[in-house]
Amino acid sequence: MTNVGNSHRLSSIIGIEDNLILFDGVCRLCNAWSRFIIRHDKKRIFRLASVQSAQGQQILEHFGMPTDHFDTMLYVERYTPYEKSEAFLRVTAKLGFPWTGTRVLWLVPRAIRDWFYDRIALNRYRLFGRYDRCLLPAPDHDQRFLNDAE
Repeated sequence: MTNVGNSHRLSSIIGIEDNLILFDGVCRLCNAWSRFIIRHDKKRIFRLASVQSAQGQQILEHFGMPTDHFDTMLYVERYTPYEKSEAFLRVTAKLGFPWTGTRVLWLVPRAIRDWFYDRIALNRYRLFGRYDRCLLPAPDHDQRFLNDAE
């Protein structure tokens, strides 16, 4: 994954201060993760978008990631992409106590963390199921998600 250095195109979708989490909108586990974020992000620092949305597709394309299959969560902070266990740990660190306790996992080498992440990600549909289509955000969560009309 590379940052192609063209932040102008990305800035038309998200702002430099946005902390954006892209997730697989048909994955039940990923949808549960997005609901977890909304529930525990008391400071409202995260925005969410499904990888299937128009913006999600543009962001994936911007960072040279596949747009037809999804095997990782992508977290974008200050136009820098993070994926797999690093994305997870960066997000949980910003949620505050008690979720900052996941910091201890930084002591585990990244290759090992990512191996475990991949086992779950590659089997998530079989383990947790999937929806036929992306779920729409609840009306009271609308401002938490990137919107095609923005």
